[in-house]
Amino acid sequence: MTKKTTIYDIAKKLNITAATVSRALNNNPKISKSTKEIVLRTAAEMNYEQNKLAQALKNGKSFNVGVIISRIDSNFFASIIRGIEEELFNHGYHVIICQTNNNENMEAENINTLLNAQVDGILMSISNIDIDKNDAFKRILNKKIPLLFFDRKKSIPGISSITIDDFSAGYKATQHLIDEGCKRISHLTVDRNFEIFRDRFLGYQKALSDNNILFDESLVIETKSNIEAGKDAAKKLLKLKNPPDAIFSSSDFSALGAIQEIKAQGIRIPQDICVVGFSNEPFTKFMELSISSIDQSPIEMGKTTARVFIEQVKNKEKYIEQKVVLDPTLIVRKSSSRK
Repeated sequence: MTKKTTIYDIAKKLNITAATVSRALNNNPKISKSTKEIVLRTAAEMNYEQNKLAQALKNGKSFNVGVIISRIDSNFFASIIRGIEEELFNHGYHVIICQTNNNENMEAENINTLLNAQVDGILMSISNIDIDKNDAFKRILNKKIPLLFFDRKKSIPGISSITIDDFSAGYKATQHLIDEGCKRISHLTVDRNFEIFRDRFLGYQKALSDNNILFDESLVIETKSNIEAGKDAAKKLLKLKNPPDAIFSSSDFSALGAIQEIKAQGIRIPQDICVVGFSNEPFTKFMELSISSIDQSPIEMGKTTARVFIEQVKNKEKYIEQKVVLDPTLIVRKSSSRK
């Protein structure tokens, strides 16, 4: 096994102190330009590699930022990560990505791992509304590490968040279905303990109310965000004595499952039932029956999250929490267009 070159090896070769080598490698202004150049050249010749973790411990800055999401196999979260990376790269930061699979213990473990890695900040979309029972957030804040929420957030004083206007998104989707002539509109929701899903539901309710359509609790079904859950929800809805003529889903995946079940039962889309999903996943526009969906501008959400983080780092003492809310866009496609 080849022995790693240390600053002491470089110092011995150049007949200078290890402290001088360290200062030269860290661009200390007290070291002359000529000394820096010879140290850097010698370090390269000797294949010297700086210990980034040791540097982080010494300087209090690792230039690594942790990003925690529920799942990476989602275009929405992948696009957010892209936006974050593109913005942070320009400021010299690298991203460490963790996924939780919506598991409470894994989420807390991810936070511990990132803290142990000496990250300069944690940007996250929470998977568990009660994660603070594990004192996970408290640990981050006690270490004075910037914490920001995007998409799914928890309201904590002093913590910034970047979201879309989920209430407006729910309203827009429902109003569109009403404009297409639908009167019995079902809503496939996810856990409404999360603000984003509660707000989508409230937007749905408000659109019904504004159009004098009676709210029917039997048309609201809580599902997981996957295809099978969407199929199961559609089966329940189609068994109702008076089934819906439209479905607004809080997920494109459950919307797809619902569409598959509706078509399997020989019911026409959109003539008999209109469907609108949420997130504008790539598959929604490439299917033969393209799916209407709410676009959440994930790349912009990622870039904005990174910008807010940079601003917080630059203005540590004067920083004021920000609640950035982006506008959602309804993309109308075949699954809900009757006109």
